[in-house]
Amino acid sequence: MVKKLYRVLTKDQRDRGIIFSSCLSPYTFEELSGTIHEVHKDDLDKWEKINRLKDDKFFNRSHFKYNIIRS
Repeated sequence: MVKKLYRVLTKDQRDRGIIFSSCLSPYTFEELSGTIHEVHKDDLDKWEKINRLKDDKFFNRSHFKYNIIRS
């Protein structure tokens, strides 16, 4: 089962207008994890994107252990 880890946005993300990010990771950190998905404040479908990125049930049987969420 994938565990959600909630963190605050980085200063760089806030400066770029990001309101939400999600990263699936086998580790409790994002540096070696791969892709970080970000949602911008002016995205037209931002709430739909956020809901999809929070839904990590599909990955429960994968090598990912954590969904690192920043908002």
